[in-house]
Amino acid sequence: MRQIVLDTETTGLQPEEGHRIIEIGCIELLDRKITQAQFHQYINPERAIDESALAIHGITNAFLKDKLLFADIAPAFMEFIQGAELIIHNAPFDIGFLNHELSLANQAWRPITDYCRIIDTLVMARQMHVGQRNSLDALCKRYNIDSSRRELHGALLDATLLAQVYLSMTGGQGSLFDEQKPIEPAEEKKQVHKMTRPRQRHLPVIVLSSEEIAVHEAKLNHMAEKGKCLWLEES
Repeated sequence: MRQIVLDTETTGLQPEEGHRIIEIGCIELLDRKITQAQFHQYINPERAIDESALAIHGITNAFLKDKLLFADIAPAFMEFIQGAELIIHNAPFDIGFLNHELSLANQAWRPITDYCRIIDTLVMARQMHVGQRNSLDALCKRYNIDSSRRELHGALLDATLLAQVYLSMTGGQGSLFDEQKPIEPAEEKKQVHKMTRPRQRHLPVIVLSSEEIAVHEAKLNHMAEKGKCLWLEES
């Protein structure tokens, strides 16, 4: 199963107000293991960044001035995520911005949900931790994930932290048996023998008297007279 943990940074809060994506960060999970495959791109939004957004991520217009436009990176981005399950914290925010960018790119892209399934970890966290804070920072603290480098928001760093949070929320990375030493054939045979070997017991042997044998034979003959006696036929 291929999953992509995704995060974005933007110029503001509402794409309907003309705000744009300025950073995309993606981490790949393959069969619940973090791989080395990543997608990370800064993007020139062609507009000014709100001061409130700048305070959150610290990315300036001067830094983004020579970066590619979203339309330039859209094909590579869509190729990276297509067919995967996207894991996003507060998915409506990021999906709304991505769909807005795809529509502006004028490349006949359809909405993200036509290409990927979406898992919203904020919804998951609210169901699992009712009445508690469920921001990414709060979840990192709850699951003992080191977020000390997160002085400012950053798409790739936040996606990396979210990948660890998601794995912790859903049972940990990989199988509990992944790192167990495989049993060698000789060792396995030895273990089975040890488990199935019967315990040595000294049982008493009871010998019937001639009188008891005579009573038993008489009972069998009586049964034969009434019908069928299997014990006599076998003998």
